[in-house]
Amino acid sequence: MNIPFLDNWRKRQGSTQGHALAAAVEADPDGVAELLAECELLRARAGQQGLELDDSPASLSALDQLSPRWRDDAEELPWLGNDAGLYLGTVIVRTVPGAAWDIWPSGQPVVRLESGREIDVVAAGLDWAMTGSPELSQVYGESAEN
Repeated sequence: MNIPFLDNWRKRQGSTQGHALAAAVEADPDGVAELLAECELLRARAGQQGLELDDSPASLSALDQLSPRWRDDAEELPWLGNDAGLYLGTVIVRTVPGAAWDIWPSGQPVVRLESGREIDVVAAGLDWAMTGSPELSQVYGESAEN
């Protein structure tokens, strides 16, 4: 259904939300990092398979080795992929010197490396959840090299 005034409202709200999140990252980067690190669904699904996520690079390798049972649930898949990307970003930010969260104008959280390179961790997480490639540990390894 096409409702013009609603489309206009969404466009205005979408850009405002992106700016608000970017301002929050600038004002309280640690608080936003903690919020992005929650990844509740991913942690619950990993826990069900006996894996406790400890925000380490080794936990990314362990996630890569899990049986992808979540692919059977099309409704949960994008949420789990989003969490996987945020978890990947959390590990990078906590272990790669100079890495930090940044927010694109669209409101999408990304990781900015010290070199200035940006990694769209959410897209990487979604790809991993849907197809298994690239592996989370591979994306981490590439970011740690810079």
